[in-house]
Amino acid sequence: MINSIQVINLSKFYKEKKAVNDINFRVKENEIIGLLGPNGCGKTTTIAMILGLLKPTNGEILINGLKIEENRISLLHKMNFISPYIELPKKLTVKQNLIVYGKLYSIPNLEHKIEELSYKLRIDSFLKKITGELSSGQKNRVSLAKALINDPSVLLLDEPTASLDPETGDFIRTFLENYKKEKKISVLLASHNMNEVKRLCSSILMMKNGTIIDKGKPDELIKKHGRKNLEEVFLKLARTKNEFY
Repeated sequence: MINSIQVINLSKFYKEKKAVNDINFRVKENEIIGLLGPNGCGKTTTIAMILGLLKPTNGEILINGLKIEENRISLLHKMNFISPYIELPKKLTVKQNLIVYGKLYSIPNLEHKIEELSYKLRIDSFLKKITGELSSGQKNRVSLAKALINDPSVLLLDEPTASLDPETGDFIRTFLENYKKEKKISVLLASHNMNEVKRLCSSILMMKNGTIIDKGKPDELIKKHGRKNLEEVFLKLARTKNEFY
């Protein structure tokens, strides 16, 4: 089945607050779509609903053509995510963490899988180190290894290079570009790094106050809004009091 994420009329309300309000989008196979917006705009809530962690108030989420609410267990085995705000158990070694997550997904030949990911992500030199003692760049690469342990067809990335030095950030971006091409997966990327978004994403969803208020290719949005770069487009989004159009 073709890998994809499809969000249809998706909403999440908390009493009178509309955290996400009637959004629609699709991430196709072999595609990275950027989800941009200021803090509190609904990005993380959207990702949580796609993962099945939050129940939508309204709407549907289809993963590879199947409804996540009706096929959550089977679909989660084909999905994974990374977020700097969710840490791995700090008292376990890197390898112990990967073993735990590998067993959760019932990964065959787990030892070989860990060796493969460790080499590709340059974490083999500190597999035996306690995770809580790692640098932010090391933790980021370990979290990415965790996110790829089950060979997901759908990958959700929430600030995947936050707080990383330029070299490590570039390494992660290059890895993701190559991995997406190799595996032909569907990727939703939430990020505040505009250069990262422009480099990785074929299209962008601009989100504010729980709604998607504009979308398009990075260069098209820059031209449409008469700005020099994507960061200026983002600032226009964040600062305007009216609709973004």
